[in-house]
Amino acid sequence: MTVHSLETLTFDNSYARLPEVFYAKVSPTPFSAAPFLISANRAAMELLDLDPAEAARPEFAGVFGGSLLIPGMEPLAMLYSGHQFGVYVPQLGDGRAILLGEVTNGRGERWDLHLKGAGMTPFSRDGDGRSVLRSAIREYLCCEAMHGLGIPTTRALCLVGSDDKVYREQIETGATIVRMAPSHVRFGTFEIFYYRKQHEHLQRLADYTIEMHFPELAQAVDKYARFFAEVVQRTAKLIAHWQAVGWSHGVLNTDNMSILGLTLDYGPYGFMDDYDPGFICNHSDYNGRYAFNQQPYIGLWNLSCLAQTLLPFAPKEELKAALDGYQTSVDRHYHNHMRAKLGLVEDRAEDEALLQELKSLMVGSRVDYTIFWRELGTFSSDAEAKNERLREHFLNPERFDAWAVQYRDRLQSEQSRDDERRSRMDRVNPKYVLRNYLAQGAIEKAQQKDYSEVERLLTLLQQPYTEQPGMNSYAAAPPNWGKHLSVSCSS
Repeated sequence: MTVHSLETLTFDNSYARLPEVFYAKVSPTPFSAAPFLISANRAAMELLDLDPAEAARPEFAGVFGGSLLIPGMEPLAMLYSGHQFGVYVPQLGDGRAILLGEVTNGRGERWDLHLKGAGMTPFSRDGDGRSVLRSAIREYLCCEAMHGLGIPTTRALCLVGSDDKVYREQIETGATIVRMAPSHVRFGTFEIFYYRKQHEHLQRLADYTIEMHFPELAQAVDKYARFFAEVVQRTAKLIAHWQAVGWSHGVLNTDNMSILGLTLDYGPYGFMDDYDPGFICNHSDYNGRYAFNQQPYIGLWNLSCLAQTLLPFAPKEELKAALDGYQTSVDRHYHNHMRAKLGLVEDRAEDEALLQELKSLMVGSRVDYTIFWRELGTFSSDAEAKNERLREHFLNPERFDAWAVQYRDRLQSEQSRDDERRSRMDRVNPKYVLRNYLAQGAIEKAQQKDYSEVERLLTLLQQPYTEQPGMNSYAAAPPNWGKHLSVSCSS
């Protein structure tokens, strides 16, 4: 494998070869003060075959801080629209992000380099095109935390800071993050051409997306319907995984939905602390449209919006059939995740009642979601065992005892061995997640130019299932102040 410097990265900018109606050509706006590297993600650099030593060069911060372009880059801002909180907005687009180009690695994999916080574009509306350090850190860490959990997501290449002032709810410093994904095409990219009645552009977009990312469908007579069916299944699988780990997106607008089924756009997200099905992580979501327990339904709603855009090219009944399979797919994937979290190998119909009773107990006692599932691996199926450590999570331990009897009987019915089961459960129940208070701690240190906590969390969260010496405090329940942090769209 060839290891590249910045100057020898291999670019193949397929999106730039589409007609300019799909984007606006625009270069990043440099910070007035020199940018500096806060953190480089070695794992993401390896995806580009980029030599990790390149991060030490001043040019690295220059390129990914928006002040330098390297050969092969063709920067552009992508055009799209979308439904925001259920209301169609006719034009959105990359208002603070610029697609620098598409790097192809030695394995033939393509990666968009998307510079977020790059300055104003023609789609910025009234915004300044900048990201603040706070939001850049949250996205940088959560991309990698989700990848560590095995959840499809955009990746984060690096985090670059500056001393430039940016105005949000308060004055903050600006930063950039380089987001990576095979594609940044969204549901909203299709919507804008549908609602403009520009069906030739819409079909060009569909053909491009299929050719680049679903090539096995390119020659099919019914390729548009099959393409949509694939997006439905990827989206169902994604959202089921979010539900299993207790994660909320916060702003599931159609412009934040990836056509590849990736977690996209990390604004007011949140991992649940106490288990609460109605958890709302975005304090701007006054009606709870994007509450945790609404995410599966919103996935379907957004897919319905995408289906509408394909009506000019695909039979309505075939699109509807794909949609009809969505909830079954979500349920199947979620059930499989939860069965694994319970340490069960065999799939039995009665397991749903076992799970629902446990979730009811957790709600009633406001049990910490991540901690409990991890500790459930310690459950002893010995009839004499009291499982005191688990009982302590519940306000009504006798009710837990009754559940524990059912759980023990279920484990024994498939000859489960406690040591083997715990090993399996530890591989699916994370020890560490990016709780909001942990991210806030890293942000507050970074605002004082101490970036050590960013690096510590990055390393920790890339292996969330592995016990890491000296890091038990990162797996503890949050302090009371940490459960009530306010997170908004500016986050």
